Amino acid sequence: MATGANVWIAMDDGVRLAATLYLPSTEDPTPCLLEALPYRKDDVTASYAPEYERLCDEYGYAVCRLDLRGTGSSEGVATDEYPVREQDDLVAVIAWLAEQPWCSGNVGMWGTSYSGFNSLQVAMRRPPALKAIVPIYATDDRYTDDVHFMGGSLRLLDLIDYPTYMVAMNALPPVPRVFGDGWREEWARRLRDTPPWLVRWLEEQVDGAYWRHGSLAPEYSRITAATMIVAGWADGYRNNSFRTYAALAAAGTPTRLLVGPWSHMSTATSLPGPHLDLVAEKARWFDRWLRGRGTAIGASGDEPGGEASIVYFSRQSDIPAPDVPSPDAAVVAGRWQAESAWPPARLAWQDRPLAEAIGRPGVLTYRGRPDTGTAAWNSCAGQLPYGQPTDQRFDDAASLTWEWPVDDGDGQAGDGGLELVGHAWLVLRVAADRPVASVAARLCEVDTDGTSTLITRGFLNLTHRGGHTEPRALVPGEPVDVEVEFEATAWTLLPGRRLRLAVAATDWPNTIAAPEPVTLTIDAETSTLRLPVATAPSTVAVPTALRFLDPPTEARDHNGITWRVSDDVLARTTTCVVDHGSTYGIAGEGSCTDHYDGIVTVDRRTWNQAVAASASFTLTWPEATVRTATTVEFTADAATFEVTVGVEAVEIHPERAETVLAKREWTRTIPRHLA
Repeated sequence: MATGANVWIAMDDGVRLAATLYLPSTEDPTPCLLEALPYRKDDVTASYAPEYERLCDEYGYAVCRLDLRGTGSSEGVATDEYPVREQDDLVAVIAWLAEQPWCSGNVGMWGTSYSGFNSLQVAMRRPPALKAIVPIYATDDRYTDDVHFMGGSLRLLDLIDYPTYMVAMNALPPVPRVFGDGWREEWARRLRDTPPWLVRWLEEQVDGAYWRHGSLAPEYSRITAATMIVAGWADGYRNNSFRTYAALAAAGTPTRLLVGPWSHMSTATSLPGPHLDLVAEKARWFDRWLRGRGTAIGASGDEPGGEASIVYFSRQSDIPAPDVPSPDAAVVAGRWQAESAWPPARLAWQDRPLAEAIGRPGVLTYRGRPDTGTAAWNSCAGQLPYGQPTDQRFDDAASLTWEWPVDDGDGQAGDGGLELVGHAWLVLRVAADRPVASVAARLCEVDTDGTSTLITRGFLNLTHRGGHTEPRALVPGEPVDVEVEFEATAWTLLPGRRLRLAVAATDWPNTIAAPEPVTLTIDAETSTLRLPVATAPSTVAVPTALRFLDPPTEARDHNGITWRVSDDVLARTTTCVVDHGSTYGIAGEGSCTDHYDGIVTVDRRTWNQAVAASASFTLTWPEATVRTATTVEFTADAATFEVTVGVEAVEIHPERAETVLAKREWTRTIPRHLA
């Protein structure tokens, strides 16, 4: 089995980056695969190592895992996510790898989330040796489809996750056994100079140069490296799927798309499955584009001897049961399908005028509740407590709804029913009684027993109706025509069910509620739901090479995990609470303990909102035991965002008092910009 060896890669400014190399036991040069992350290769994400070993041992690739500048054991300062300097570093690292005697000169990049993002970003720079990438759960647009904003509004629930724990993680020291002498001095420099990324994100409330940096959209032709996109319908970056595939293919870039039912987890263990061996699929992709061998897969998937370039899982509702839809389902119902191009010829737009639906015709006045959306929870699910949406009927009751029966003649989805594939749209005429308001739309499948299962959702801050760069306040009472794009989906509704459109003023706590109570007026007579409907079954074969995995046989352990939504009747507040953590082994001797908790609250009278979050990491090594802890306090009233970020770094001594090495706090008052 390949054993990782630690190496240093020097940058042009003298900063050294820490990397682990896995080299196959062959004398012949081989392509090298790079994954670059800020998540600490030797402790917090040491569990990733078996994947590197498989790529090396089973498939004969050299593999490099890199700690990004200012993170893990690398020198320097992590000034922000995806800074220009980081991308300069990665271009230099690729050149260094390509020049090594054990490398053939061809390099691939891959990774999940952050390393999926930087795979796309570095491919935009076109380093000569980078021939192929596999971005997994990544995005082409950092403003519209990242963890920060959605439809022009702040993604509120996410504040208690990534933006908080990255402050604590970036405050951790280098690993002593990797860094060697001077690790304490490097730690002190890191604690002094590393800013909390969250503050900058809150200041950048509209699209612009800050968010365009690192975003592939709209200039997709910048990427020429062969690109295999991996997405999940329960992941927050699903919108990168069809549109990025289509744009890259149109630009002539070899492209493949693989979408499963997965959340922001490994495709082999995700809640939910079905599950897939993605390591084997990555190896097949890299074999073709780094070694020039194997089945023809890519944008020309219909070439002789080729295979489908688009493979996706089309979901459908499960059999009715007391706990369906389930927040922690191991597997969901559906079937795998394939296409050779996007959009496929079998898709057609189908308009559903709201005036012809079962529901509410005419002009409707709707008084919004700020806490509508708790059953949909978070649009980027991952490890619990960030699970799947539950029964939507209670949020539906707090929304305006329209319904259409599903009949055999609605589409030709194999066994009848209605097959949706792609992005639906809601064309809406709406007025609000306040200058800032939002529209949250959900498409649900309603079963005969009343269960309402979320298919997809769309959200738009109405001040962003003309685009995300220059929001414009609404004129209270004046109708506006808007188009709300739903998130990408593939879903087959069964005959006898109903398609429900639910429209509310909030999608909370997924996104922040408007600054003050809002009443919407919707003209159903001039509004239409546009559906991407399959008019015939797919005739493209699903590749037989895909390695599907059996579902897990052991029940998930939920001990120590809190996911709670509560209503304080007299205080008129709704509160969401999460709490979770774990202890696990690291590379070498020692262990890591992490802990995360958060509370999100909205006042149903004023619509004021608050977040209190914390995250901590404790690392135990033979040389020392250290802990970093972060707290985030965030409030939003009608005019401002108030945020306070605190971080503390401690060395823990077994026989004497802890030593506090640093304690820092940042406080900002940031005006709400029509948000």
